Amino acid sequence: MKIALIGYGKMGKMIEKFALERNHQISWKIDLDNHDDIFKISPQDTDVAIEFTSPESAVNNLRTLISQGVNVVCGTTGWTHQLPEIQDLAKKHGIAFLWSSNFSIGVNLFFKLNQYLAQLMARYPQYRAEMEEIHHIHKKDAPSGTAITLAEAIIKHIPRYTHWTLDTMHTDENALKIKAVREGEVPGTHIIKYHSAVDAIQISHIANSREGFAMGAVIAAEYLYGKKGIFSMNDVLSL
Repeated sequence: MKIALIGYGKMGKMIEKFALERNHQISWKIDLDNHDDIFKISPQDTDVAIEFTSPESAVNNLRTLISQGVNVVCGTTGWTHQLPEIQDLAKKHGIAFLWSSNFSIGVNLFFKLNQYLAQLMARYPQYRAEMEEIHHIHKKDAPSGTAITLAEAIIKHIPRYTHWTLDTMHTDENALKIKAVREGEVPGTHIIKYHSAVDAIQISHIANSREGFAMGAVIAAEYLYGKKGIFSMNDVLSL
C-alpha cells in the first residue's frame, strides 16, 4: 500500500517505521517546509493519507486531501467541533475517512471498559465521577481528545452529568471535572475515578510509549484500503 504522511514529526516518523516494517511504501512526507506538496497528492500515487499535525492545520489538510479523492486516517485532536463537516465532505467525494482520538488498541479497549463502568455507576448517584489526564508538555490541546471521548461516554450513560469542565473547583453538580496535566514527555495517562463517602473505584490506562498509537494508525490505514465511507476504530478492531 502507498501511504502519504501528513505531518512528519515524532509521530509521523514512528508511523513511517511501522509502515515500512509492514511492507508499505511512503508516497509523500508532508511537513511545514514542503506543505504545498499536499496539493499534488492523488489516488494515483497514494492509497491512504495519515494526518497527524495540529488543531490549527488539520481541517484545511483534510479538506484538501478529501477534495482530491484521497482516503484519510486522521489522528489530530482539538478540532472535532468541525468533524461533522469533514465527514459530510468525505461522503460527498466518495472516499474513506476515519478519525480517532486515539489509535492504541489498549485505549480502544479502555473506551469500552469506561462505557460499561459508566452504565453500572449510573444507578448509584452517591458516586461522583472525575477524570485526570497527563500528557507531555508539547501537547497543545487540553483536555486530550482521548479524555473528551471518555467524558462523552460518561455523560451519555450517566444523565446527571450534562457537560465536562476543566475547572476542577467548579461547584456545578452536573459538570464532569477533568484535570489536565502537562509534564515531561509522558505519552499519555488517563484515570477515571468514582468516589463516595465510603470508598472509591478507579480505572486507568497508561501508555508506555507512542508506538501503540503509531501502529494503530497503520492498522487503520490498512483497514481503509479499497473502502468508501465513514469509519471508526470500533470498525477496525470489531469492537
